[in-house]
Amino acid sequence: MKSDQLRISILAADLAWIPVALAADCGIFGLPWHHTTLRPGELIVYLVCMLLAWVWLSEKLHLDGFRGGWRFPSVVSQLLLGVLLLTTLLLLVGLLSDMQIRSRTLGTFSFLLLVGFLSIRGTTHWIVLRRFRKGHVHRVVILGSDRLANELAIKFNHHPELRCKVAGFLCPNTELPISNLDTAERGNVISTIEITELLLKQQVSELVVAHRSVTHEILDLIALCRKASIAVTLIPQPYELYLSDPKLTDLNGLPLLQIGRVFDFTSAEMGKRLLDLSLSLMVAIMTFPLLLASCIVLRFSTGKAFRWESRIGRHGIPFSMLRLNVDRDPGPGPALAGFLSQMSISELPQLWNVFRGEMSLVGPRPEGPERAEHYSAWQQQRLAARPGMTGLAQVQGLRERHSSEHKTRLDLQYMLRPSLLKDIALLIETMWTLSLRLIKIPEYAIRANSRQTAEARKAIAYSLNHPPFQEIFQNAHRTQSGSD
Repeated sequence: MKSDQLRISILAADLAWIPVALAADCGIFGLPWHHTTLRPGELIVYLVCMLLAWVWLSEKLHLDGFRGGWRFPSVVSQLLLGVLLLTTLLLLVGLLSDMQIRSRTLGTFSFLLLVGFLSIRGTTHWIVLRRFRKGHVHRVVILGSDRLANELAIKFNHHPELRCKVAGFLCPNTELPISNLDTAERGNVISTIEITELLLKQQVSELVVAHRSVTHEILDLIALCRKASIAVTLIPQPYELYLSDPKLTDLNGLPLLQIGRVFDFTSAEMGKRLLDLSLSLMVAIMTFPLLLASCIVLRFSTGKAFRWESRIGRHGIPFSMLRLNVDRDPGPGPALAGFLSQMSISELPQLWNVFRGEMSLVGPRPEGPERAEHYSAWQQQRLAARPGMTGLAQVQGLRERHSSEHKTRLDLQYMLRPSLLKDIALLIETMWTLSLRLIKIPEYAIRANSRQTAEARKAIAYSLNHPPFQEIFQNAHRTQSGSD
């Protein structure tokens, strides 16, 4: 099933579940609108409004659960936000139409919605994985050997719903994937024509061209693959994956790919700032007793409660970030230090930076000058947004000790289409992550994620180092002239 069909199927199941949940709720507690003057036709209009609202929310928040790569905490957080917004709509409709909706009934209806939506996605994910593990996939070979090719392979591994299994890589003879391999390990050098025979022999159904430059030999290979009924997919070059919204235009058979401009964060600055100030004030009030107790203990145990650290903010402007006087990896030492670092309580003083406008609640995590000065042009794009206390990279387990490149990949993914709803969903997911850390689950989740990443990289290395897909094709004309 294609990803678009999968999303439509999940949305259709959601829309079917909403009236079922409503009927089940009415069966448990009785019809919640029996004191109103609404006629059945008006109730139908009300239900249609709910269905239309869920269609909009599903597209706005990507509630199918697969578009960003399946992660259960993200699915739960996004669905919880979606159900809360739908419940708010229910309250607004009730106020406008003078319906007396009991809070217990409303809470039960929301709970039934959330359980049903989670069951739909969980069952779909189980079916997708089952079909993938049974071999109901089409084998893909990637033409390329650089970071883009490796990243493409990892994305295929994170999206089993596409039913694509990367069988290996191909690259020109002058661009060997691993430079320290000897001649025997690099495999055989074969011609372009022999590659199509090799692909057919290994039941490859698609060739993905991720090579930076397209030579005559690559064009010959594409033509031969199409002739052999092997699908060909092209990644346009030069290609910037992040901070772009590409649009494809067909100009009389000539494809034109327009790369959209970088998102202007100033247009959403006011709403994001209001969200930062209101939520920061709430969090500061709720956590003040805990923060005060931690400061007193640290003051007597380490000599000072706070520390200032130099960070690079928006547009590369440096600022001083406030945090508790606790090392990020305290190692063996007082249990309090490890707890404060593990639960990110040591980061709560950064609410002061949020109030001052130097940081936001959600955004790319700020890094020190020693790292920022080595940013590439690709990494410097993350400085276009205000740095945050949490972000997409943090909820996926990437913290200070991880490389800037890995965090930049996720930060730019967040920056591509920022919205207040996405920020709220990430804040909910952050609370979920901290709750898991409290019961010692996050370490397991991080280790499992690390194993999955290691297995993906191991599979990539295997495809590069072992036959048959380490085969390198050389200049076809040179091969032909030698045979002549």
